[in-house]
This record gives sequence, C-alpha cells and structure tokens, in this order.
Amino acid sequence: MIESIVVCNDASYNAQQTLAALKQLNFIYGANGSGKTTISRIIAEPGSFPRASIQWKDARPVETLVYNVDFVRKTFVTQMRGIFTLGEESADILERIEAAKVQVFDHWSAIGNLQNTLGQDDSSGKRGELKTLRTNFEEQCWGVKQRHDAHFKGAFEGLRGNKARFCDRVLAEAETNNADVHDVEALKARAETIYQDGLERVEPLYRPSFADLPVHESHAILSKKIVGKEDVDIAALIRRLGNSDWVKAGMVYLDDSGERCPFCQQRVDADLTARLNEYFDETYIADMAALNSLAENYATASAAILSRLEGILAQGSKHLDQSAMEAEFDRLKSRIDANRNLIDGKRKEPSSVVVLEPTAEIGEEILRLMGEANAAIAAHNEMVANHASEKSKLTNEIWRLILEEEKAPLKSFLDAKTALDRAIAGLTEGIAKKTEVHRQAKIALTDLEKSVTSVQPTVNDINAMLESFGFTGFKLATAPDQDHLYVVVREDGTDATATLSEGEKSFITFLYFFNLIRGSHAASGMTTNRIVVFDDPVSSLDSDVLFIVSALIKRVLDEAKNGQGLVKQVFVFTHNIYFHKEVTFDSKRKKKCQRHESFWIVRKSENASSLEAYDHNPIRTSYELLWNEVRNPERSNITIQNTLRRILENYFTILGNRDKDDIIDRFDGRDKQVCASLYAWVNDGSHSAYDDCYVSPNEGQVERYLAVFKRIFEETGHIAHYNMMLGVEDAHEAVVGDVGIIAVAAN
Repeated sequence: MIESIVVCNDASYNAQQTLAALKQLNFIYGANGSGKTTISRIIAEPGSFPRASIQWKDARPVETLVYNVDFVRKTFVTQMRGIFTLGEESADILERIEAAKVQVFDHWSAIGNLQNTLGQDDSSGKRGELKTLRTNFEEQCWGVKQRHDAHFKGAFEGLRGNKARFCDRVLAEAETNNADVHDVEALKARAETIYQDGLERVEPLYRPSFADLPVHESHAILSKKIVGKEDVDIAALIRRLGNSDWVKAGMVYLDDSGERCPFCQQRVDADLTARLNEYFDETYIADMAALNSLAENYATASAAILSRLEGILAQGSKHLDQSAMEAEFDRLKSRIDANRNLIDGKRKEPSSVVVLEPTAEIGEEILRLMGEANAAIAAHNEMVANHASEKSKLTNEIWRLILEEEKAPLKSFLDAKTALDRAIAGLTEGIAKKTEVHRQAKIALTDLEKSVTSVQPTVNDINAMLESFGFTGFKLATAPDQDHLYVVVREDGTDATATLSEGEKSFITFLYFFNLIRGSHAASGMTTNRIVVFDDPVSSLDSDVLFIVSALIKRVLDEAKNGQGLVKQVFVFTHNIYFHKEVTFDSKRKKKCQRHESFWIVRKSENASSLEAYDHNPIRTSYELLWNEVRNPERSNITIQNTLRRILENYFTILGNRDKDDIIDRFDGRDKQVCASLYAWVNDGSHSAYDDCYVSPNEGQVERYLAVFKRIFEETGHIAHYNMMLGVEDAHEAVVGDVGIIAVAAN
C-alpha cells in the first residue's frame, strides 16, 4: 500500500506537495487542469518523475492499475489487448490456486520479516544492533585512551586521532597479548624514560606481490571472441550482422514484451526465445562466467595492491624515495584503471578482443624502490635494537594493562558480537533459502493460473454490461485472426472503433479497465494484489452513465475497504461534484472521515498546484443540501413543497431526462393531483414559494407530500437512491432500467 506521495517541480507543482497518511480509500477532488492527472501518472510510472517519490508500506511496492487519459488513449485502439481471467471449469484447480497464492504471500511475508529482523542497512535490525554495539565499544575504548594518553602516548602512536583504529588495536591485542601485568604507576615511570624523543625502530615496508596481475592480464579469455552457437538457424544472420552483443543485451526486453518484438512491435515467433537461448549456449555462458571471474579477480588483486601502496605512501617514510614512489604509483593506478575499463568493455561487448597493458615492469620498479627503503630501514633498526626491545616490551605491557582494566566490557562486547554475527549469518542464509522457496512457489502459482485462464470471459462480461445498460449498437469481440486481442464491432460484425461517440469510447474503455482489475494482460498474474486509480472516469460520460460508473467503482471501494480481495488501495480523482458525492457516499460516516478513508482537494492558483487534506468529506452539493432539508424533522412546512420540487427537477428532469407526465400518470385520484403540484414549479419555471398549490401546507398535508414524494421513487424504480439520500439502513444497489441511472446506497 502507498503511504505517501511527494510531488515537486512536476507540471504545475512548483513547490513540494505531499499526499500523506494515505488510507485504503483516497478521494481527491479538483477542477480540470488543477494537477490531478500528474499524481495519477506518478503512481502509474514513478520512474518517469525523478523528482517525485512514493513511500510504500514496509518498502514493498504493489502492482498499480491506473485509469486516466493515458490509459484510454493507449487502450482504445483498433485491436485491444486481451484480458486473461480465471475460468470456473475446475473447482479443484481454483482451490489449488488460492492455496498457492497463500503460500506465495506467506513466503513473501516471511522474507520481509527476516529482512526486517536482519535490517535493510546499519540503521535497523541485527545489523543496526551490531553497529550500535561497535560504536558503544569504541566509545568505551576511547575513554581508556583519554584516561592514559598523557603518560602512554608512545604506546598509542598512530592511533591517537582515530577511535575505530584504537578499538581495532584493543581487539587485536586481546587475541595475541600475553605480557605480564604490572602496576600502572611503575609503567608510567618506565614510559617517561623509554618514550623520550630519539631513535626508534622503524617497521620494514611490506612488499606486496605483483604475481597475480600479469597472469590476469594475459588471460586467454581476453583474446577470445565470445559469440553464440554457430549451428543454430539464426546464427548466420547474427554472424553476418556482427550484432551478437546487441542481441544478447536485447533479450531482457524480449522477455518483458510478451508476444511482440520490443523494437519493431511486430508479433514474435513463439520459439524465438528458445532459439536465442540455444544460440547463447553453455559454452557462451561458461566463457562469460570466466570473463566475469577474471574481472572480479583482477579488481580484487589490483585493489589490494593499490590499497597497500597507498598505506605506504601515507606513512611518509623518510627512508623511501617518496616522489619516485608516488610517480610509479600514479603510473600503476592509471594502467590498472585503463585495464579495468578494457575488461568492462569486453563484458559489454563479449565478441571484442582486448589486449591489456602490462603492469609487470611498473611492479618491478616499485619493488626495487621498496627494497632500497627496507635496506635503509634495516640499517637504522640495527642502531636502535636494544632501545627498541625495551620499548616494545613496555608497549605490550601497557596494552596488557588496558586489557585487564577493560576485561568485563571486552568480554561483554565479544560475547554480544559473536551472537549477533551468528544471527546475521543465520538470517542471511534464511533469506536466501526463503527467496528460492518463494520463487518456486510463484512458478507453481503461474503454472496453475495458466491452466485455467482465458480472454473470452472478459468479452462476455463487458457485453453483458453493455446490453444491461442499454448500449446495444456495438459490442466487444475477439479478433478473427488473433483470439488474444479484442475488437469493437457493430451487430453486423463491422468495425465500430472509428464511429463510436466519445462517451461510448470512454464507457467501453472503463468497462475494459474494470475487468482488468480482476484479470491480467498475461496468462498469469491475475491473483496478485493491486492498487487501483480512477482519474476522472466520468469526464466525457452522460449523466446516466455517471451513476453506472459510480456503482461499479463502489464495488472496488468496498473490496479495498473490506481488505479481503486483490484490491488493497483505491485512489479516486474527479472534478465532477455529482460523481464525487455519489462515489463517496457512506451512510455510516458521520462528520469525520472514517479510519479507512482520506479526503483531499487539489487547487491551482497563479499556475501553482497545492494539496490540502481534510478530516471530513469537503464536497457538499446544493442537491445534497435539499435532501438535508427533507431529513430535518424541524423542516419548514412553507418551503418543503418547493424543496421536493427541486429534488425532482434535479434528479429526474435534468439528470434522468424522465418525462414528468409519465410519472404523474402512475398515480390516481388525490395522489395524482399532489404529484402534479410537485411538478408545477418545474413546469412553470417559477421559484416563488407562493405559486398556486393544490394543498395548503399544514402538518398533515406535508406528510401527504412526503408520502407521494417517496412513491415517485418507488414507482420509477429509484427507491434505492431515495434510501441512500435519506440514510436509510439496508439500502442496496439498484439498477434503473429506462432512465439508465444506478443509485448506489449505503451498505
């Protein structure tokens, strides 16, 4: 689930705006051009908006399905992609699919729990605990250093400015130091003499081995052209074009593009992938593995040498020709960098032949310089041998003193570190095993889904909806030559794509999207969890279709609210007040929004969009206010008749295009006259509260008006809308026939 969306410097969002604390149901209202579609596009393709960001719950992205102008444009084409849905022919397989889905989710959750326990980085989990443990121990060790630094500077030489290195020395001494324990005061007295400025022993320079580099630089794989198998039917063309590397790089896009070529968009032969895999055979894979191994080994060996040489240069030994050494180091580093680039180039273009620059002669010169330095150091050390032995002994004894003073904290740290290291190793191994089990479970689920999926049920469902809602002039069908694609046809089978009205195009595309919510463009994947976004789904629809769409969206909202289906979160963007009120209506909501919903308004002022959150539904129409007057037990008897008339005008005449004479003829006697008087204001166009009425507005007659008012909705099949607007419990969803309005009531 999405927890927050940050928009900044995209479209009209000049300053950073955030949709935060998002819930299962999120309603965003705003005028056309205010910036709603920008947010829906960020949800659909976050990679296209580098300045925007989406925060997912537990850092786990979920599949998103977004209905907006982009979806309509891409979807409503001559041939639309088929939607695969699960069939119903095998209850056993469907049960197995549900069980497999539970397994996939359980494994996924288990991996997430293990990762949370391990920690994504050093700031959380066991890794975070290990970092905290080390940081705290470094502080303890540093406290020891500060306590003894004034007297034992000589023993701490090279460590006095770095907490981490000082801590490392403590841990290293704990493993090897077996010196005798002496009184601290005695050690201070000896240190005052032995650590006087003067001759000190110098450690010889450690000479790194350059033996591995020439071996790697002359490896046979570098001069070998790594290409595919020559006896595959596509090998000749690849060899003639010389594009083996290009073909290999493009295979990842072929895997993701379904049955169409990712480059020319033409239909791809079903066995193309198999032939390409045969072309790139085991020899190719083995050669690439050898090349990758060479790259890794060369990088490791060269990095170790450079690191060692950097350390030597950093020491600044007076016995070493520093300038000459720096020059040779720079030459070596440049040559190694060039060679690594050549190796990386061959990894990208395996068919190329590369020759690396040798580093042997540079290594020989570096070793010669270090040999001269070590000879000078040996002569120096011979002069200070006796003094150094006493100093070394004292240094060991000082470190032994520190180990004794910090015995308890050191043991506590080592015990805790050992436990954490074991836990981290176990968690890492567990994640690897669970990941493999999760992968196998997903494969099993995909295989089960493929065995019972079809694109035909979507055709049947959409056509049934079109017919039930009075759209009989066109229908959806599978393409004659490609049954995995859809076409829109007339009753005689002719193509209807170019002749549909904008409203008809929008409606059939919406029905397509509505079915996609429970399906997939592939033969598998229709049982994955998803987030659904509706961006102005009624912008070009007739008023009667508005209520149909509202009803269908309410089903999706209920699924997300109950949390028992595939839809886990819904976003609804609209500029239409009537649609907003219809789709957000909930009789159980009082003044404040409920825990599963959030309300927002996006505004645009001086070409800058802004987002504002509300703790209640901020959109109220004059139509709803009229119903509020009807619900009010202390309503005005003088104005109630006109209130009822205005409701009838809005609902039946303006929205429903329902003939008022037809409604009046459904009544007899006095009720017919009352019904006619309710329509008199509409007919006359008078907004006066004093127009001629058949009945005076006393208490009993008002009740008569209200009774006839209710019967109008009953007689026309709109009682569900009446119940919804009055907040009647147990109201239900009702489809109205000849008017074509769906009234969605509270559950």
